[in-house]
Amino acid sequence: MQKTALLAGATGLIGSQLLPLLLASERYAKVIVVGRKAVPTIHPKLVQVVTELDKLEAVRLKLIADDVFCCLGTTMAQAGSKEAFFKVDFLYVVQLAALAAGNFAAQFMVVSSMGADAESRIYYSRVKGEMEAAVQQAPFRAIHIFRPSLLLGERATPRLGERLGAVVLKLTRPLLRGPLQKYRPVPGAAVAAAMLRAAEDDGGGVRVHEAAGLVK
Repeated sequence: MQKTALLAGATGLIGSQLLPLLLASERYAKVIVVGRKAVPTIHPKLVQVVTELDKLEAVRLKLIADDVFCCLGTTMAQAGSKEAFFKVDFLYVVQLAALAAGNFAAQFMVVSSMGADAESRIYYSRVKGEMEAAVQQAPFRAIHIFRPSLLLGERATPRLGERLGAVVLKLTRPLLRGPLQKYRPVPGAAVAAAMLRAAEDDGGGVRVHEAAGLVK
């Protein structure tokens, strides 16, 4: 039986790469995209639910799916404050997980970050770690957490830090071997493909996908 996928964050770097993969997959008969802006895609499988992310409960019955893909995320600079960053990278993600679990979704795939640690002194890494811990409390059959390093790819809103970091890491890539391999930049398309592969495995439990294992 074909399944339904739910994607949040479809306009971001990873989400925009993941959407066409989900639409092309024979696994899914329907792909629901939820967000505050519609995506410029027309497809017979695609259903768009346009809403503010703090109002998901009002559209709960439109978000029933088997596999949930969460690609939500921002930066401190883009968010403008710690409070705004926390809302996007923790609150919205955890609320989506709770809602999806309440709708009896089986699997939850979520993008986190390399270095995520709820005990970290770095605010960004700490919030990501707290998000991972909170998501794991939801009763999904399977939870997949993806921790990419610096992401490569074209964004709708370019991030200067990522661009500069990508240049540096590309130059030093030949040196990033062994234990340092995890610091190699990862294309957003590779993370998207890894998320779909994880869903297709139809496994169980919690699995963390570190950066080094995301590129095939």
